[in-house]
Amino acid sequence: MANCIIAQSGGPTSVINASVVGLVKANKEHKLYDKVFGGINGIEGILSEHLIDLTNVSEEELETFKFTPSSGLGSCRYKLKSYETDEEEYKKLIAICNKNDIKSFFYIGGNDSMDTIAKLSEYGKSNNIDINFIGIPKTIDNDLPITDHTPGYGSAAKFIATSVLETYLDSCVYTNNGIFILETMGRDTGWLAAAATAARMNDKPVADFIYLPEHPFEVKSFLKDVSERFKENNQVYIVVSEGIKNKEGGFISELTPAQSHDNFGHSQLGGVAGVLKSFIIEAGITKRVKTLELGVLQRCAMHCSSKVDIQEAYEAGYFALLNSSPENNGNMVAIKREANAPYTSSSFLTEAKNIANHVKYMPESWINLEGNNVTEDAYNYVMPLISNSPELVLENNLPKFKVYNK
Repeated sequence: MANCIIAQSGGPTSVINASVVGLVKANKEHKLYDKVFGGINGIEGILSEHLIDLTNVSEEELETFKFTPSSGLGSCRYKLKSYETDEEEYKKLIAICNKNDIKSFFYIGGNDSMDTIAKLSEYGKSNNIDINFIGIPKTIDNDLPITDHTPGYGSAAKFIATSVLETYLDSCVYTNNGIFILETMGRDTGWLAAAATAARMNDKPVADFIYLPEHPFEVKSFLKDVSERFKENNQVYIVVSEGIKNKEGGFISELTPAQSHDNFGHSQLGGVAGVLKSFIIEAGITKRVKTLELGVLQRCAMHCSSKVDIQEAYEAGYFALLNSSPENNGNMVAIKREANAPYTSSSFLTEAKNIANHVKYMPESWINLEGNNVTEDAYNYVMPLISNSPELVLENNLPKFKVYNK
């Protein structure tokens, strides 16, 4: 037998470590590899030969790691050039794999990570290299095509819906209430903001308006909607994605060019709730406007995670190991929704190149005609993914966590 390696890339999620645990446990049970290495800080760390041995980690430690949020192996935002442009990093990575007798390389991540898997597998095939490159999905943005949803989204959705409920109750305690604006992540897609539709009291959504990047944002229409609702109810609750754009495709809120892009060229957004607040105040609707940017809590709130999400992340890792054969080189694990009631799902494989550099948007039919909310289809989609809560192990009355990148 030979060895394998697993690493994490891109933004963290609450459940990303469950995929590592699923893979390690699959190997404990099926013994497909002598050793399971963990690559610390993704491709960047592996190129520096920062590897650890996860093969014989105890069941107790694995269970703790499974319920630890964020990337416990560390992460990176490292973009491989095409091998036609620069082959040196590919040669170095293959040499490190050969040195450690690694025959399967697993990478947990989103769109850009699947681009890495696609490039590595293509390079390997073109050079007759006998290493399998397999992708395992994760992203709270839920924007990977083909798969019904991504591990990480369900927990983020649950945290967002819970936060909407709690802040809604906080925002409506006075006789003269104001306007509350909650901002979610979501640079290109509105899946996260749409999760707010799950926040309901007496079977009625508490959010008056939900604004997504998929529909052009018009300031005039926004102010009209808010003004009318405020006159009716003396309060308005708004959920907005950080990535909302005008009809020309420009972000409503974007940082200066010197600060606004990561290594993949993505705009780094945030603060759109404050922009909407200024619109409302300048329009004279009311000065009583509060905003809340949920920020990174959306991707690390294990205390408000989804048990279904954790299990599917675990199963994705387990399935990846069992299917790490040469004929699956260059594939990514994806999730198929079998049924909603009761909810069931299964795993299958799809080519990573069909994921990389593609985006899954909210269906247009799931957004109302006015572009200021979502339909019941969105609600029915989200609800099964936020089901149940895990029982966390406590230490000193706080959750007990374990990481390997410190």
